[in-house]
Formats: sequence, C-alpha cells, structure tokens
Amino acid sequence: MAQDCCSFHLISGDGVLNREGLENFSRTTNLSQRGVSYAVVAIMGPQSGGKSTLLNKLFQTDFRMMDADDGRTQTTQGIWIAKAIGIKPFTICIDVEGSDSRERGQDGATFEKQSALFALAIADIVMINMWCHDIGREHAANRPLLKAVFEAMLRLFGARKTTLLFVLRDQTKTPFERLEHSLRGDIEKIWAEIPKPDAYKGTPLGDFFKVEITALPSYEIEEDKFKVKVDRLRQRFLHSISPGGLAGDRKDVQPASGFALRAEQIWKTIKENKDLDLPAMEVMVATFRCVQIATETLSRLNSDKAWLALRKGVQARLAPKFRKRIRSILENTLSQYDKEAIHFKESIRDDKRKELEKEALQVLYPAYVAMLRHLRSRALKFFMTRMIKKVKRATEDGFEASIESTVQHAMGKFEKESGDVSISKEWDASATRENLLSEIEKTKYETKTKFYEVYNTMKARAVRGLALGIGGITGAGVATAAIIGDWDPVAAMKAGEETATLVRKIIKRRMLNLDNFNYNTSTDSNASPDCENASDTADDPEE
Repeated sequence: MAQDCCSFHLISGDGVLNREGLENFSRTTNLSQRGVSYAVVAIMGPQSGGKSTLLNKLFQTDFRMMDADDGRTQTTQGIWIAKAIGIKPFTICIDVEGSDSRERGQDGATFEKQSALFALAIADIVMINMWCHDIGREHAANRPLLKAVFEAMLRLFGARKTTLLFVLRDQTKTPFERLEHSLRGDIEKIWAEIPKPDAYKGTPLGDFFKVEITALPSYEIEEDKFKVKVDRLRQRFLHSISPGGLAGDRKDVQPASGFALRAEQIWKTIKENKDLDLPAMEVMVATFRCVQIATETLSRLNSDKAWLALRKGVQARLAPKFRKRIRSILENTLSQYDKEAIHFKESIRDDKRKELEKEALQVLYPAYVAMLRHLRSRALKFFMTRMIKKVKRATEDGFEASIESTVQHAMGKFEKESGDVSISKEWDASATRENLLSEIEKTKYETKTKFYEVYNTMKARAVRGLALGIGGITGAGVATAAIIGDWDPVAAMKAGEETATLVRKIIKRRMLNLDNFNYNTSTDSNASPDCENASDTADDPEE
C-alpha cells in the first residue's frame, strides 16, 4: 500500500485500551492539527459478516480479514483503528469485534453492549453491517445488535446526533425499495419497544439518529459488482461532514486534539459500568487540553527568539520600540493558544486564556523592570542636568520655585515614560518611582544646602569687608538654609558655580552603577528612546 493507514489494536479482546498505540496514532497522523475537520466511522455487525473486508475496500485500510478456507471464525478481536487513505476530511476508521461470536459465547453480550456504546459515543457514522436475508425476521442476528445500539443510545440522549448507515450484504433479487421499507419498519419497532425516560417517551428516532440504508452484492459471488458498488459508496464519505453529507447533521463536535483522551476516558467509564455523561466528559477533556495547550504555548514563549533578543538587549540599554515589540510577543503567544484551542468550549477556553496571559506577563515582566531601571536613570540625569542650569541662573524670586518645578518635571517625565512602556495594569512601577523620588529629594537637599552655604558665606564676607572699611561691624561667615539680607547677584553666581561642581560629583557618584550613563550636559533632552540609537536623556519612550 502506497500510504500507511497506521492501523493498530485500540482495545484488546480483554478490554484493555492501548494508550501508547493511541498516542502514537495521534502523533503519526498529525491528528491534533485537524481541528474539527475530521470524521470518525465505526462498523458493527455479526461475526464473519465481512466488516473488515468492507472497511478495507472502502478506506484502503489493512484490517485483518477472514480467510474463507479456514471457516467462519472470529477474525477481529476487540476494537481496531486506522486512518482512511485518500478520503477528505481526515477520517478515522474503527473496526469493532463481531457480535454473536461462538468464541465469546454467553459472555459476548457484555462486550457487545460496551463496544456499541463506545462506537456511538466516539463515532460520527456507525455502519451497521447485516445480512440482507435477515430483514423481516423476528429472531434474526441483527435484532440483538440493534437493541444493543438503541439501549446504548438511551445512555447518550442529547449528547450527539449519530448517522446510522445500514449496509445490507449479499443483496437478493428483492427490490431495494422493499428492503429499505421493511428495514425501517424493523428499526422503528425496535426503537418503540425500548423503555425510555418520561422526558423522551414518544420521541422519534430521527431526533437522535440520521438513518441511511444501502445494499451491496455478494463479495464472493459477484466481486466485480461488489467493487463497483463499494466505489460508489466510497464517494459518499468524501466531504462527509459538509452540509448534506453523511455526517452533515452532527453536533457538538469536539476538536481532534482531544480525541485520544476522549476515547480513553469513554472506554474507562464504560468498563467501570458508570453512567456515560458525555457533556461532563467533554468539559473534562476541554479543560485538560486547554491547560496542556497553554503549558506548551508558555514553553515556546520562553524560547522565542524575539523575546530572547529583547530580554538580552534591554539589560544593556533602553530597548527601541519596547512596548510595540513586547506587545507583539504577547499577542503572538496568545494567538498560538487561540489557534489550537479554538474549537473547545468557549468558557473553558477563555478561562485558560486569561491564566495563560497572566503567566506570560510574568515571564515578560523582568524586561519591563529593566526598562524602568533605564528610565529611572534618565529621569535622575534629567533632574540633575536641569539643577545645574537652575543654580547657575538663580534669582531671588524664582530660585525655590524653579527647583520644585524641576522635581515635578522629572517625576512627571518618569511617570509618563514608565506608563508608555507598560502593556499591563498589573505591571507596577511604584517601587522604582519611590526610589527615584528619594534620590531626587536627597540630591535637591544637598544642592540647596551647598548653594545657600556658599552664597551666605560670600554675602557675609562682602558685608564684613564693607564694615571694616568704615570701622564698623566685625564677624565670621554665616551658613544657613536661607538667603541672608538682600539678594547679591555676585554671590549667587559664585554659589551657582560651586554648587554645579558639586552636582556633577553627585551625578558621578549616584550613577556610577547605573547602566548606559554618559554624562553630557549638551545632550538633546527631547530625543526618543523608542527610536533607534536614542540617547538616555530622551523625553518620550514611545514612537
């Protein structure tokens, strides 16, 4: 066979599910990437009825078939699975052990019911393979099977709408229309006889099943005609999930990425003979898968090249277009999650998305902290540069006010820039803000103290010199935190020069350990750090 159908034993004859095989099947066939664009087809029917042969001819699978020379014995044990070849959408084929087998004897009824329930719970299309000559017979082999199917359906009311495709084997000369009419009568009769909960008494079969019927000639006697009819039937499985297709009426479709877990949990529940609550199970599968998708997405974020480059770059300097870049990284992470989780239950999907976003922001937060460190350095440098200018241009009326204005301007600058690079209300800049304010207040105090000290000393000397010149007052220099007497421009100029020298020393001392500091009083304070080659003294960190 040109293409591998990846068949494997899903459930053994002893009822043990092959988890490793199921996971390998999902991985090998890339099942998780199919979204809801896939179909599941299961076949049920009496033993030695040619079920495996029909699947192999329809879907080019390689299920083991009965050898007529060995007699009519059990060929398929348990449940097998494979992918259809050359069928779109992606189709999973499930070959169920034949019912009414001599090998199982009386114990076969339990497995028959379990497998029927499993097929109905997992498949979109259940093919009922039956002998044409059994139609209309009260004790035909198909009646216990149909009863098992309908009883199983009672445990799945409202969960899904399954297509039952009855395949009549070894068609006789009886017109197909008469066979179809008779079979539908049998189906309705069996359905009516099944006890139902009060809420569903009188409910027509069509509310829960879409019934289709077809007939095939004998494979052994009319092989050529059989192949022609099978080829026609195969065409009906193309685009089976499209409107009007065999499974076009299905509802509550679950994403393919949860198929393996869903199959495992359904079989586990059936084996434990518990009520099979499919809606609750779908919630469980959706929760598990959304958590799994979120975990995988977060792991990819930690190794994302764009994120690693930004994280490394921002440690050394202000990162150009920081907010745009980090927002893009976050959005890309969330879009990856959305793409994989899109078909799961919306409320569950959204809850896990919020958790993912919170965790992703925690991963990205250190880059924001690094940006705050640079912005703190910028604001402090900005303040000190302005302070030098203020003390050099000090006047009697505006000195104190100009210094307070510089404080407010520097803090406002940091407030704006730290907000401009944030992408979350949860990102807190308060600790850095308080540290910056503390540094500014300390520098302001030292600057004012130095200025007043020099100014008042110079003023006192001038006053003393004048007094000695006229034989009057004597006294030492005075240093206070306020201006003595009338304003003296000469003293103010001298105080400004010495204070500016002090501030330069403070700058070197305070910023010695801060990144990217290169003091230059002529640097343009309006440059933007969110543009390439921006300086640390820029005003606007965004574009």
